[in-house]
Amino acid sequence: MGKRVLVVDDEKLIVKGIRFSLEQDGMEVDCAYDGEEALKLAKENAYDIILLDIMLPKHDGFEVCQQIREYSDVPIVMLTAKGDDMDKILGLEYGADDYITKPFNILEVKARIKAIMRRTSKRDKGQSNDKVIIKGEMKIDCESRRVMIGDKEINLTAKEFDLLELLAMNPNKVYSRENLLNIVWGYEYPGDARTVDVHIRRLREKIETNPSDPKYVYTKWGVGYYFRG
Repeated sequence: MGKRVLVVDDEKLIVKGIRFSLEQDGMEVDCAYDGEEALKLAKENAYDIILLDIMLPKHDGFEVCQQIREYSDVPIVMLTAKGDDMDKILGLEYGADDYITKPFNILEVKARIKAIMRRTSKRDKGQSNDKVIIKGEMKIDCESRRVMIGDKEINLTAKEFDLLELLAMNPNKVYSRENLLNIVWGYEYPGDARTVDVHIRRLREKIETNPSDPKYVYTKWGVGYYFRG
């Protein structure tokens, strides 16, 4: 069964080019040209990945990303015309998994999609062996990829869960930001260490009662992050 992709961009030529190229690889491609249409399609269909432009009519890419994240952890790659670092970080702040700067090479786009899908399919094959990690009030179910604190379920993005799972399965082991980038995002990921900081901050905001005085995910100053066992 071919993978299903949603491409969202108001530049029809870009959409046409991406669609043609992905269909050549046997993928099923849906297209949207504004934020409203993107949200409607994302709600109605199950996608393996979404390519999402930032500058869109009706709702911008950040709003679309944020709304999709309320109910889904589908991988989202932001397409941005600006090479500005803040845009990239901001895209990740809203729950995106990756970004590609325009103008891009379609081969780079395909390579990035395949890398993300490889990681997702590995994750979905349940390599975690039904493992459940319990720490204080937190329960991490690695098979269903759900996190509970007390009786409340915490809604994490795919990357936030991957980070938490890795740290929690290796308690007290300190991971540098570069290590986390390589393990969680993959060696081909072109981002920088700030990507990790942004995700750790978002994760803490969701799982910690007081993010500035964490109970679960600690910082080892000058070295990296670890989960207190």
